[in-house]
Amino acid sequence: MSDLEPIPILNLVWLLIPVLVVAYIYSRWVGKKWEIAYASLRMAVQLILVGFVLSFVFTQKNPWLSMSVIILMITVSSAIALRNIENRNIGIFRDILISILVGGGVNLIIVVALVLQLDPWYEARYIIPLSGMIFANGMNTVSLAAERFYSELEIKEDFIKARYAGFRAAMIPQINVLLAVGLVSLPGMMTGQILSGISPLIAVRYQIMVMCMILGTAGLTTMLFFALRKRCYQLNKCY
Repeated sequence: MSDLEPIPILNLVWLLIPVLVVAYIYSRWVGKKWEIAYASLRMAVQLILVGFVLSFVFTQKNPWLSMSVIILMITVSSAIALRNIENRNIGIFRDILISILVGGGVNLIIVVALVLQLDPWYEARYIIPLSGMIFANGMNTVSLAAERFYSELEIKEDFIKARYAGFRAAMIPQINVLLAVGLVSLPGMMTGQILSGISPLIAVRYQIMVMCMILGTAGLTTMLFFALRKRCYQLNKCY
């Protein structure tokens, strides 16, 4: 198979069955009746809109346009990462933003400049999907770390113990993925390339790049967040 066939819209409706089951159980156990419905609807609308936007962006050769999309990704991911933190404020948002920007940015530069050696570096069809994977992963990791960290502080744990719990909780999914890849799961990029007809041996190289990129982003982003929070506590200026 050299080209992927488009999925008929009506065929996607079948996936609503498990989603509705999960939404019902979530509403009963967690008490938030519309959270999954809202998130699912928002996901579909966002993806449809971004499909149109990317169709335009990919035809452009403008570094400023690519950078604008990346900046938007970083800002939105930082705001979403605050979602599970009860006492969120501008100081925490600032630290999350810096952590995602630097932790993800370092990995993006390495991949674009050294691994793939893109020319031009701002080629939208490459840098935007890579940025999406990197900054979304940074968002998820720092969100898990921060939520656990502040939960530990609420039960009167000291900073070091709370940091340990937060960092460990954030890295568990990352390490599980590394242990399972190839044996339990074939990750997204590798699966997509195989389905489109690329040799599995070539797809493996790209997937190794992605796995290292994701692990590096998760670790650096979380480390930076805790480093910024520690400085804040030392200076007694946690606002």
